[in-house]
Formats: sequence, structure tokens, C-alpha cells
Amino acid sequence: MWARVLVGVGVSGLGLRASRDGVLRVAGAGCAGRRQQQRQASSAEATLKKTPLFDFHRQHGGKMVEFAGWSMPVQYKDSHIASHMHTREHCSIFDVSHMLQTKVHGRDRVKFMESMVVADIAELKDNQGTLSLFTNEKGGIIDDLIVTKTDQGYLYVVSNAGCADKDSAHMKARLAEFKAAGCDVDLEFLDEALIALQ
Repeated sequence: MWARVLVGVGVSGLGLRASRDGVLRVAGAGCAGRRQQQRQASSAEATLKKTPLFDFHRQHGGKMVEFAGWSMPVQYKDSHIASHMHTREHCSIFDVSHMLQTKVHGRDRVKFMESMVVADIAELKDNQGTLSLFTNEKGGIIDDLIVTKTDQGYLYVVSNAGCADKDSAHMKARLAEFKAAGCDVDLEFLDEALIALQ
């Protein structure tokens, strides 16, 4: 028997939101069915990527679910309402280490980014970021992202985990075009922890 569930992981601290429609198999009754389900879940969990905060989530009662190939907490011991109210009355942090983080280096970094997004990157002040969109040649939306113009000589880009392969392929293809035209630009894909304050 198959049941359809919706699992949502919000990262509104970055102004981004992602959700995933998954299918959950409900095993038959009996011990053998439960053991098989546990083995399958354990095997599936072992193949998921883990953020640097994975152990912290588990130690604090995080209910871990698959999201975009990552094992991510969807809930802790408190109810969703208690968590929501805590965030509204105080603050919360979100582990967004699964998101694609990229540094764009080189003299032509602004021109490079502006060739792919709808934001005016050149007008950003140092250490100022903006929400924008990756677009294709026809103006269609590929993904949303945040671009920050740092005072350290690079642009810092954060885009969605669910689109990481597509986004990195898009940037690499454009990079090849820019390098072929003699432009000075390079990409550095990061594998670092990232948290967002909400």
C-alpha cells in the first residue's frame, strides 16, 4: 500500500522556501515487515548526505527526513506550533548547510553574475546581498538565489539544494563562455556549514 506525504523544509531566514513531494511505502503488519522497513530506512539514511550539524540534530531529538539528497531535521521534540511561537517571540537558527554555496572570483565577476541573474549586482554596496533569479536565455526562471557583494573581492552566492546540480551546471557553462571570451572569472564551490537566523 502506498501513501502520499508532503514534507516541507523552510529556510525563510534566507528568504527561500523549498518543499518536496515524496512517496512513503507502508510495510505490511508483523515483525518481518517492520524489520524489512527498518533495514530499508537504515540503508536509505546511509546514502543521504549529512551536514556538519547532523550529529547535533540527532542529539537534540531532531526527526530526520530526506530532503534533496540530504538528511535534514523536519521537527524537534517541541510541536510545530511551539517552534513557530518561539521563533516569532525570540529567534531561531536553521541549518542550511545543504544549500549550494559558491564564491565568484575575478575582475569580471560582477559582469559574469549579471549575465545570469535579474539583479543589479554592480550597485550593491560591500557586504550587501540581494534576492534574485537565475534565468535562461529566454528569460525563464531556473532558480532563486541570494548574491552578496563582499568587501573581500568575491561574490558569495547561495542557491537551493534541490537545484544544486542544475545551478552549478548553469554557472559552469556560462563560465566556459566567459573564459573563452578572455574574461577573468572563476568559481569556487564550497562545502561548509551555513546557518540562517530567523
